[in-house]
Amino acid sequence: MTANLDKGDCESWGPVLTLAAREVFETMLGSVLEPGPTSFAGEELDITSMVGLAGQIRGVVTLRCATNSATLIAAKMLGVETAAAGPQMCDAVGEVCNMIAGNFKNKINGMGDGCMLSVPTIITGADYLLRALTESSRIDVNLMFEGFPLIVSLEIHF
Repeated sequence: MTANLDKGDCESWGPVLTLAAREVFETMLGSVLEPGPTSFAGEELDITSMVGLAGQIRGVVTLRCATNSATLIAAKMLGVETAAAGPQMCDAVGEVCNMIAGNFKNKINGMGDGCMLSVPTIITGADYLLRALTESSRIDVNLMFEGFPLIVSLEIHF
């Protein structure tokens, strides 16, 4: 079942997505996310985690960051030094993205039980294009994590 959403509904979700990400980083990593610049041009954000949304809303939540950010996320999540966290960085970024997606959908009135999440998928490398085969609307939230850029995005499919 898909709710009758239009682009106007989704445009107001940016602050909700930001809050969902901030709460996850504060709770799980003990880190405060700061607002980022409007563009991260020139930054190599080469780790992408994607979690699909299905049910009353359809779409994808993504978390993009650099390898050094992903390693720091894993280190903070596991409570280990960054040198030991590298092998777990993809799992950690996938889990953080999954928690952001879950926290986000629970903040949208009526979506908590009416929307399911996919298992996270991780893409390594920055040279790719993600394209929906249906009409969609996208929200990008640029944030800073411990001085490193990251982007949390929501793409809603209609």
